[in-house]
Amino acid sequence: MSRSLTEIKYAIGRWMLCTTLIVGALQIAAPAFAQEAAAAAEGGAKKIVTQESWWDTIVEGGWVMYPIGAFSIATIWLIVDLWMRISIKRLAPDAQVNAVKDLFRMGDYVGAYQFVKDGNTAFAEVMRVSLSFVGEGQAATEEAMIGDIQKTNSQLQTRINYLSVIGVCTPMVGLLGTVSGMKGAFRALKESGSGDAGALSGKIGEVLIATASGLAIAIPAFMFFYFLRNKLQGAIHGLQEIVLSLFRKMPYEHLKDCHVGEEEFYAATPNWVAAEEAAPAGS
Repeated sequence: MSRSLTEIKYAIGRWMLCTTLIVGALQIAAPAFAQEAAAAAEGGAKKIVTQESWWDTIVEGGWVMYPIGAFSIATIWLIVDLWMRISIKRLAPDAQVNAVKDLFRMGDYVGAYQFVKDGNTAFAEVMRVSLSFVGEGQAATEEAMIGDIQKTNSQLQTRINYLSVIGVCTPMVGLLGTVSGMKGAFRALKESGSGDAGALSGKIGEVLIATASGLAIAIPAFMFFYFLRNKLQGAIHGLQEIVLSLFRKMPYEHLKDCHVGEEEFYAATPNWVAAEEAAPAGS
């Protein structure tokens, strides 16, 4: 029950933070898209200022703004989600670490397994796998431990790689909008000639907005890709140090052939060997 409540709490927190960032970004960006045009008059120059909302700017950018908008939402979601996940306090909470330390001091390895079995953290999963192998010896235990840490690293690194994908693809989508806008600009120039500056400027505006929007999403995506990747490496090293410190001086000689965990063993004695052993008994 506590496991599901924790997941719900983090999910609600991610959604609230993502919504706040998206709404705040739109409110900040809306005034920045004001366009100014100057017209000369006999008595002097008069400035005409036209305010455009963020939605007007998106529409002006053309159809390419919709996939770019989806990329922007995905970028914000990934950054917030990974920022909350990639933390040594989230991977290995102090409460869980201290509880396992107390159980190890008492030599209660079965109790430690039961405690981490219901945990919903990387530390609990690594400890569960490691404790299930203590009866196989130090080499097997450490191999299982490192393998599960690498699995955690791989799962989080896969999420981080999506930021790199967005950083690569978003400028390409913007470039596609640039090509589409330039094609429309040349068509407008061909149909109306150089005298219709409004039609031509509208298409050029579409080109610039599509290009700038693609770069505006790609730049922070790449920045957070490298930042979160480095943060993950630090968190994984911290997790490894914590787990290794717990298994230092583990009395493997007293735990030989002990089955601490609850995993089922499927491998059995070969049937022909079992038959040979049963034959003398039956004869």
